[in-house]
Amino acid sequence: MIADVDAAERRNGMLEMLERVRGGDVRALARAISLAEDGGEGAKDLLDACRELAGGARKIGVTGAPGAGKSTLVDRMARWLREQGKTVGVIAIDPTSPYTGGALLGDRIRMQDALMNSGEGIYVRSMASRGTLGGLSRAVGDACLVMEAGGRDVILIETVGVGQDEVEIARLADVTVLVLVPGMGDEVQSLKAGVMEIADVFVVNKSDREGAERTAAEIVAMQGLSGQGEMIPVIRTVATTGEGVAELMEAAARGEGECRRLSDPAEMQEASWMGELRLDHLGVAVKSLERARSFYELLGMKITHEETVEHEQVRVAMLPMGESRMELLEPVGEDSVIGRFLAKRGEGLHHVAMKVGDVDAMYLRLKENGVRLVSDRVQVGAGGHRYFFVHPASTGGVLVEVVGA
Repeated sequence: MIADVDAAERRNGMLEMLERVRGGDVRALARAISLAEDGGEGAKDLLDACRELAGGARKIGVTGAPGAGKSTLVDRMARWLREQGKTVGVIAIDPTSPYTGGALLGDRIRMQDALMNSGEGIYVRSMASRGTLGGLSRAVGDACLVMEAGGRDVILIETVGVGQDEVEIARLADVTVLVLVPGMGDEVQSLKAGVMEIADVFVVNKSDREGAERTAAEIVAMQGLSGQGEMIPVIRTVATTGEGVAELMEAAARGEGECRRLSDPAEMQEASWMGELRLDHLGVAVKSLERARSFYELLGMKITHEETVEHEQVRVAMLPMGESRMELLEPVGEDSVIGRFLAKRGEGLHHVAMKVGDVDAMYLRLKENGVRLVSDRVQVGAGGHRYFFVHPASTGGVLVEVVGA
């Protein structure tokens, strides 16, 4: 009975502390992070409560070699965010002393400028790495959760000076900023197979030094040789003066994970339906459903729905395949779309179908941007789904069907 009373008192005290954190009490925030970091009595209850309140904070990881100027850059990033009206949490990870178990140098010493000018808008917390690999301590995620529950809009996470294999920051952060400096030479190549692969934004800091342009060009060239597709932005900064920080933050806002807090409402609305894009089905033109289905049934697939779509003059047999499906398409008449396809190309893949959250919005978006559409409107097809087709001339040679959710 006494234990139950003690547990209730601890929970009430924890909830009271969390309310103060939500109200902007910096001391309560510090105490809550300490509780979560130490993993003491009540930490689990605290973190469970924080999970119910958390959501929406943008986590930006900043990593790079020792001496790259990460702390000064994070200081400038925090100040820039405050100028935009954002509340900021900063977690600075320092190497652990092998003698005391504490941080060798608290990054708050190097962030006095941000602290002195931030009021309650910026909270900086130094944490020891405690010997963990990957540039992060295990408690960093918990500290982020507490800050997020406390209403911080953006959380900046600075790792210790990392090497090639220390890429844990990418698992925690929404966007990872990799800071490099001029004159690295072969070191850029040595990092290529490890930490270089996690970057959402490359930063060449101290770019007022000789060789900055060459370093930036090497990073661009390396991306081109990798054939990875879309190029990752390379931003040149001078952290001591703030040069390039605005461009860096704009690039971070466009980074992996679809920025919410730093995007304007129109971008957020667009992302809400664009982000649901996924493969819906593959349409395969066949001369005979009966003959074609026998092969797929040997694979263990089973037709769950079959119907004739009169206005398309096609019989459709649907075979579920995980979260998507295959659709076998047999023409009802030779002059139908599938009939003409078979006469010209023979049996095979007819189209790829992609599902979006708002098919009408997607139709208007593509039409307004000059994409060549086969359909003159959104139509109703097999199973009652709404769809339209995009001409192969605009898709790289494949007929694409866009289907509504």
